[in-house]
Amino acid sequence: MRYILGSGSPRRKELLGLILPEFEVIASRYDEHTLDRTGLSPEAIVKKLALEKAREVFSRMEGEVCVIGGDTIVLSPDGEIMGKPASEEDAHRMLRELSGKTHAVLSGTAVCLRKGEVCTEEVFSVRTEVSFYPLSESEILRYLQTGEPFDKAGSYGIQGKGGLFVREISGDYNNVVGLPAAALAHALVGMGAIEEILPPDGSGRKG
Repeated sequence: MRYILGSGSPRRKELLGLILPEFEVIASRYDEHTLDRTGLSPEAIVKKLALEKAREVFSRMEGEVCVIGGDTIVLSPDGEIMGKPASEEDAHRMLRELSGKTHAVLSGTAVCLRKGEVCTEEVFSVRTEVSFYPLSESEILRYLQTGEPFDKAGSYGIQGKGGLFVREISGDYNNVVGLPAAALAHALVGMGAIEEILPPDGSGRKG
C-alpha cells in the first residue's frame, strides 16, 4: 500500500508522521479557486476542497493507494472566512479582528483509498475554538515583522510565535496547526487503510 499526503504543507507532513512512519508527499494540482462556493457553509467548503485535492492526486495513481487531502480555514468572530493574507495590511486587519475574541478554525480532511479493486472515500471536518488575548498595536507590528503570518490562514501560526497570543483553545490543537491527526488516525483504521493507530514496534503498516 502506498500512502500519499496530497499537500505540500510542512505542518501537515509533520502531523501525518505521527500516524504513518512512511509516506510520500505529492502536492495536489487542484485549483481551489475553481470551486463554486455559492450556498456552501464553511464546513462544506473545507470538506469539498479537501476531497477535490485528494481526488486529483488519487486520479494519477495506480494500484493500492491511500491519498490524504486537507484544507484549513479560519473563521473570524463575525463568521468571515479568513484565508492567507494578501498583504501586510490584510494581515494587520485580520490580527486586529482576532484580538481579544474567540474565533473558529475548521479543517477538512479527505481520504481516497483503493484496496484491490475497491475504491472508497471518506471526508470530514473538525472545528476548534481559539481565544486570543487582547493584542496591542506594537505586538501586532512586531509579529508582522517576523514574517510568520504571511503563509497562514488567519495570519497566525499557533505552533510558532503566534501561539503567544492564544489564551485558550477548545478542541483539537493539531486541527489548528492544519491536520486533525487523532480523527484522521481513527478514520484510517475504520476504512481498513491501517490496522491500528499505534503499531507495536512503531514502524511499518499493513494495508
